[in-house]
Amino acid sequence: MSGTTALSTDQLLLTTLLVKLAVMAAAATVLVRFRRFRHFLIFEQRPSPDRLTFALSLGSLLAAGVLARLALGYQAADLTLEGAFLAGLIDGPYAGVTVGAMVGIPPLFFGEFIALPFAIGCGFAGGGLRELCPKDVLWQFSPFIFTSVPRRAWQMIRSVKVDWQVILLLAPIGLEMIRQVLGARFHRLFYMPPGSPRSVWLVVVVFATVTAVAMPIKIWNSARIEHRLQEQEKLLLAAKLEALANQINPHFLFNTLTSISSLIRTQPETARVLITKLSGLLRRLLRSTDHFVTLREELEAIDEYLHIEVIRFGPQLKVTKQIHAATLDVIVPSLILQPLVENSIKHGLSPKVGGGRITITSRVHDGHAIIEVVDDGMGMSEERLAQALGGGIGLSNVNERLRTIYGAHYELKVNSRPGVGTSVSLEIPELAIPERVTA
Repeated sequence: MSGTTALSTDQLLLTTLLVKLAVMAAAATVLVRFRRFRHFLIFEQRPSPDRLTFALSLGSLLAAGVLARLALGYQAADLTLEGAFLAGLIDGPYAGVTVGAMVGIPPLFFGEFIALPFAIGCGFAGGGLRELCPKDVLWQFSPFIFTSVPRRAWQMIRSVKVDWQVILLLAPIGLEMIRQVLGARFHRLFYMPPGSPRSVWLVVVVFATVTAVAMPIKIWNSARIEHRLQEQEKLLLAAKLEALANQINPHFLFNTLTSISSLIRTQPETARVLITKLSGLLRRLLRSTDHFVTLREELEAIDEYLHIEVIRFGPQLKVTKQIHAATLDVIVPSLILQPLVENSIKHGLSPKVGGGRITITSRVHDGHAIIEVVDDGMGMSEERLAQALGGGIGLSNVNERLRTIYGAHYELKVNSRPGVGTSVSLEIPELAIPERVTA
């Protein structure tokens, strides 16, 4: 035995109201996925083309719902009151009136002559509240203020101060009550008549109307908050990178000036050449405000630094570069290699009798550019190797910058053998090129 059980009037009303909320949530979620719409929500001062686009986009969605109700009898898709009022709240009277007109005109052809003036009135009501209400309060609107209305109303009376949350709550309630009265009296306006008992169902209908207004505001405000957090993270990253760069520059300058000071009396001409080279390198650093450069540019800066060191050490310092052409345009953090080369010279080759060689290599592997600085200097014991990234400024600074920019899995790899030399390598994602951040 089979059959179908028809929904009762009350069940049908409740189902329609729930679907209505789902439709509004879906429409709000679809709109917020568009970057231009998110940009529109973030800034209160909006250009006219963006305001018109917002009104037409929201109005088109809502008008489609009205047509679905008129043509198919799908009542849950009609969000005339909520949509027009919401458009006014978000963007002012003009948007409210535009959306109100778009959703109010189609019902005129079906004999619902009150629909147009009512929809426009809802848009004006929302727009008027936007002009009067503080914007931060508007974005905090929630239907759950129902639970605190008596307390808030009493506080308003005692302090003679407007509680805008209460006003924002009362506005859609008042509009829904007007719609109920006009619809029941003239039968020329779409409304959802409450079931039985009437008072209980009227509360349910009103609550659904308020929620349909508050829900998009919550969804859109979450997008606004997420954008602000992303902007703050970008600013924090830029500040941290700036601090790390400002840390490495004085460190490099101090070490170079120390080298020059040791040559002033014994080799004054060499010291003069070093000062000239250093001034040129400093001018290059001061001109650059980018925290990211191509590997090609980074190697050019390394060449200028090595000119200074070759003059200081003479022909006993030899430098070899084996750079894969595919890595030259990979974006790397600026001044990421200079501390590695400096560390090789200072701790690897300086203590070694007879000079030595530094080899800089780069290659591409599995979507990453792998850059390595190898020296044949004194090397490090296992104890010193374990502390290499924790002490001093050079290596620890580079390691921290890698972890800050690319994540915890990206860090320096240091291998060393006493009397043989040291190898320091790093990996840079070749495809995940970070956005250039300027000082």
